[in-house]
Amino acid sequence: MQQTVLVTGASSGLGKSIASHLHTLGYKVFGTSRSPQNYPDFPYPLLTLDISSQASVDLFFAELQSQTQRIDVLVNNAGVGITGPVEEVNLDALRAHFDTNFFGPLAVTQQVLPLMRSAKQGKIINITSIGASMGLPFRGGYSASKGALHVITEALRMEVAQFGIEVCTLAPGDYATDIASRRYYEPNKKGSPYEALYQESLATMDEHVDEGNDPQEIALAIAKLIQQKQFKPHYAVGPFMQKLSLVLKRILPQKAFERLLKNHYNL
Repeated sequence: MQQTVLVTGASSGLGKSIASHLHTLGYKVFGTSRSPQNYPDFPYPLLTLDISSQASVDLFFAELQSQTQRIDVLVNNAGVGITGPVEEVNLDALRAHFDTNFFGPLAVTQQVLPLMRSAKQGKIINITSIGASMGLPFRGGYSASKGALHVITEALRMEVAQFGIEVCTLAPGDYATDIASRRYYEPNKKGSPYEALYQESLATMDEHVDEGNDPQEIALAIAKLIQQKQFKPHYAVGPFMQKLSLVLKRILPQKAFERLLKNHYNL
């Protein structure tokens, strides 16, 4: 039987690579976008969804269930970035960030789970970040939102295993996508004690994205995961040094690892 896959945030970046690759492999793919009318030539249905709005989530699933009664795989990919010193970041912007990166995936998951439970099977892959495992300077809000998704996935997978549902996270490193254009940037304030370091960090972030790996790597990793019978809790895909940081975080003394990060960010 042809499997049905739902990929949120499928109009660009990692989501587009994932959805397009799965479509070519023969999966029945449904993608989402906040503005699908801007992307008329996609080979799979691209439906309207703003995961930060519960009303939009409810409307989306009413429309989706008129087209399919099953979701075999959910890839919670839609997300945004945020930068800024913790002391200065706008809290309303940070709350909105969590609505998209944390509460949004949960809202979609809550709608999908009854369908999977009815089918007695299903797979949920939450796209987090290598930065979810550590507090990155000037990206603390992003690390926090993805870290929250990382941890709640651990609880969810234990709760739903009894229904034949597998859940995991996949943490990408830096990939060459348009995420920088959709990131919330806290303005760099003149005279701020963080002014020079924050400006330098912004340039470094954008450089890492521009020089990032091909997003097709993530698509291939997702396709491989879908074929597995059982998931481990967490997976990571990305440049060697970024994946190595996850190992170093586990084995180094805390202050030693902190020094590595501070040196990397010239702090």
